[in-house]
This record gives sequence, structure tokens and C-alpha cells, in this order.
Amino acid sequence: MADSATRNAAMDGWSLNDKSENQPRILRLFAAAKRENRPLHVSAPMVRYSKLPFRLLLRDYGVDVTYTPMILAHEFIRSQIARDSDFTTCALEREATADGREHVLIAQFASSEPEEFARASDLIAPWVDGVNLNCGCPQGWALKEGIGCSLMENPEVVAKMVKAAKSRLDPSKSVSVKIRIHKELSRTAEWMRIVENAGVDYITIHGRTRHQRSSTPPDFAAIFALKQQCTVPVVANGDAYAPSDVTKIAAETGADGIMAARGLLENPTFFAGYDATPAESVRKFLGYAIRCPIPYPLVLHHVGEMTGRMPGMGKRERKKLMDCEDLVDLIDYVDERWPFEDTAVHDG
Repeated sequence: MADSATRNAAMDGWSLNDKSENQPRILRLFAAAKRENRPLHVSAPMVRYSKLPFRLLLRDYGVDVTYTPMILAHEFIRSQIARDSDFTTCALEREATADGREHVLIAQFASSEPEEFARASDLIAPWVDGVNLNCGCPQGWALKEGIGCSLMENPEVVAKMVKAAKSRLDPSKSVSVKIRIHKELSRTAEWMRIVENAGVDYITIHGRTRHQRSSTPPDFAAIFALKQQCTVPVVANGDAYAPSDVTKIAAETGADGIMAARGLLENPTFFAGYDATPAESVRKFLGYAIRCPIPYPLVLHHVGEMTGRMPGMGKRERKKLMDCEDLVDLIDYVDERWPFEDTAVHDG
């Protein structure tokens, strides 16, 4: 484990002026978090699940950076239908939350062509704060398409893609990559060096190889070693499920940000310090789902994940939840199961 002095030294590989307008907004957030002596809180791109209502909920509970689900760049640039299906946003997502905190939205693309990635980045740029290239998806279909983890074998192509996107975007927009590690860590270090030289703004490292399943513990020591050689901010990804995990991963990796995926599905409030999902967050999510509709099965899935570990949610109660046929049924169930408590102070 890295001690605090070593971690601070690892974080000093980059320095930013968080007041500058001539740099990506996310870098200003990295600088602000560094000043607060904490890692940036990042929600991972999750296929199907990091849609607009869930992103809005996460902003209310300590998440600084949200991602879209992974978008196939070649479909996005060719079809308005694909664009409407893959990405939705609203004015609320561009505003600070009630506590005055700024937030950043990143669009993640899967691509293997510099011009394709640049065009997709240009199209989505007005509504996001940056774009990210997926270099870490290990699924077979992605490898056959030459995207995801297959890009870990060709850093020169990734460098060209980063340069192409940077040439299209305003300086306030970031271009980043999300990667996995090689078995031989020196290969990952060289890969990162090539992509850094192309101008990438930050790098997210998932601490597993392309062949390792999620049941394999992530290699935080590897992330720490790579972070020490990196001149841009690093986000650590892997096994963040609770507030204590955030502290532990930050200490062991020296990372400038911590990214979570499955942990946020189960408890979208843990970056705000909650060890268990509060009922109020379920009600908030349903409110966002009403304002920004998504298919009902996705809404039900989210509520099922969020309530799965709440007291009293045994098999019988879970069956009642999953038997809800539509959004009205689901709202009625939540209101009955977790009655709203009016904590306002009233004059006598």
C-alpha cells in the first residue's frame, strides 16, 4: 500500500490552474478535488444503465463526473435514429447541483478509426464536456470489430485518434482513454507514454487484464506503478462499492480519481458517504425517470438493484417489486414500502 507521502508525490506529476478557461473543464475539477485532498468521484460508462435519469441521480450524491453508455461511433455518425437512441440530455444536466458543485459529462465512444472518432466527437461536443475512447472492453464481439481491448495492441492508432479528436474540439473539451493493463506492465507504460505524447487529457485504468473476470481482484499496485510514470491525471477503476473502498483505492493507487460501476448500481449514494441506499434516493430516481423517460424495464432494474440490500427486501418482497407491471405500479409500491417521512419543522 502507498503511504500518504508517496501518494502525494504520485499526484504531483501534473499541476493545473483550476481557474483557467483554456483547458478542459474536467481538469479544473481534478484540480479542485486535489485541493480538497480527495479523489475525483467518477461514475463509469455502463451499457444500458448510465442513461440520463441515473446520471441525474448520481450528481445529487457526490458524483463529479458521469459518463454516457458506450456508443458505437460508426453508428452515431451515420444515423439520426442511432443518435437519438444512444444519447439524451437535458438542461438540468448542464447546471450545478443545489450544493453549488460543478459536474462534468463525458461521452464514451467505441471506434478504431481516427476520422470516425473525430466526427462522432464533433457531433456530440455541444452537449458534453469531453469524449472518451473505450480501449478496455474485453468482449469477443468488440475484439472482432477491432475496438475495445484490441486497441491495447496498437497505441499508435489510438494516438492518431486522440490527435484527430483534439483537432476538432474546443480546448474546453477533454479527450481521454479508458484502458486495461497488460500482463507485462512495461507494455502498458509504453502504451500510455505514446498516447500521452498525442495530447490525451487523462487516463482511466481498469486494474485487470483483458482475460481477467470481475471476480479477480484488480491490481491496485499496477495502477500505482503506472500512475508514478504518468504526466496526466489518472482515474482508478475496479471494485469500488462503499465509502471505505474509495479511501482504500485512493491510498493504494495514488489515483486522482476513483471510478465505480456495479457499486453505484447497488448504492448510487456511496460517493456521498452512505453505506446503504436511502429510500429518498429511490424516490428521486423515479422522479427523474418521470421527467426523462427511459424504457420501464430499465427503471425496474435500477430500483431492483438499489433496493436489493435494503432491510426487509427478502425473496417475497423482491418478487412483489419485480411483479410491478408499469411505472405507476412501481411508484405505488415504493410509496407503500417506504412511506415518505415529512421531516419539515412546523410551527405549533
